[in-house]
Amino acid sequence: MSAIVVRYQTRAAEADLNQTLVEAVFEQPDAEQPDGVRYTCLRLADDTFIHIADISNEPNPLSNLDTFVAFSSTIGERCDPGNGPNPQPATTVGNFQLPA
Repeated sequence: MSAIVVRYQTRAAEADLNQTLVEAVFEQPDAEQPDGVRYTCLRLADDTFIHIADISNEPNPLSNLDTFVAFSSTIGERCDPGNGPNPQPATTVGNFQLPA
């Protein structure tokens, strides 16, 4: 697998809950340290979330995390209609002092 970017916008009333669920997703890999995973999430001022993952192991170790399953199972319910998760493969064009 390679880099993937997922972008979506939550409803304003759901943004804080979404952030809490995302934070829980990060707690599990921090504790378990799965190999082949680099992952970050950004929250923009308009409650758009951008997840960037670089996964080098198959199957994707994130998809086996209980917290990721819980987060993913209800993501569509938290999003603005028409602004649900849109995963896209990505290629690094430039990088300054972020992990490659």
